[in-house]
Amino acid sequence: MLHRFRLTGVTLCVSCLLMILLGISTSFSWAKDIVPVGEKVAVDAKGHDIYQINANGIKIGYKLVGSGEPLLLLTGLGGTMESWVPELIEEASKKYQLIVMDNRGMGYSTDNGQQFTYRLFAQDVIGLLDALGVQKTNVLGYSQSSVTTQNLLLYFPDRINKAIIHATSTDGKAVADVFKHIALPDNPTIKKQIQAAMGWKTPLKKMAQIKNQVMLLVGTADTVVGTKSSKILASLIPGAWLVQFKGGTHHLQFEAPAAFTRIVLTFLAMDETVPAKQNP
Repeated sequence: MLHRFRLTGVTLCVSCLLMILLGISTSFSWAKDIVPVGEKVAVDAKGHDIYQINANGIKIGYKLVGSGEPLLLLTGLGGTMESWVPELIEEASKKYQLIVMDNRGMGYSTDNGQQFTYRLFAQDVIGLLDALGVQKTNVLGYSQSSVTTQNLLLYFPDRINKAIIHATSTDGKAVADVFKHIALPDNPTIKKQIQAAMGWKTPLKKMAQIKNQVMLLVGTADTVVGTKSSKILASLIPGAWLVQFKGGTHHLQFEAPAAFTRIVLTFLAMDETVPAKQNP
């Protein structure tokens, strides 16, 4: 009888263990890597395929690098998908699947003649995510695209997980005035990008509504956007991080690539949400 009891106990324990394991396995949502869609149009210097998809009235050029949870990289004024520091691409792609896209009118993305606005840029992003079947992604938006990221958080918050707003501004006209004194290529798309900046003012009263986890990242010697906007947004977005690199300029990622990459990956890996206390 004792022998039979022990067997029964073991059977019960194994059954309970299986139920627990099954419960654990069903509680996780295992993400699959994004499958590229659209027309393959080129291959970059590292051998990554570049595609174009039709979305929001234009062709959007993009590439996928790495494997894991998605991380969207949105570059700045006059930049293309090749404008990111190599260290960031190499290290981030070890844990994340990078979605690297060209902004409207740049690189492999076309321009249908529509007036540029940051809301339009955000809609381009959503068009690409829809085409790829991506319901939610992390995002790193630099310079011009830091404002696109502000728009994503304001108007499409459910599509964004964590957001890094790098080298941003709450007053586009002030930034456009700075560019008047910087030698820029005689490029019609860049001129349209500057015009888009002219019309931008961050709706500061709405920033407290943002629920996403956000990091503001800026160099203290950034003479294009300064640090004031990042400080203001960090004070308004609940729980936002503010990271300032002493002596860093608007080209911070190239001046301190290892440290820049490290803080980006640290923020993305951190869950700084403290669980609500349970009543005893």
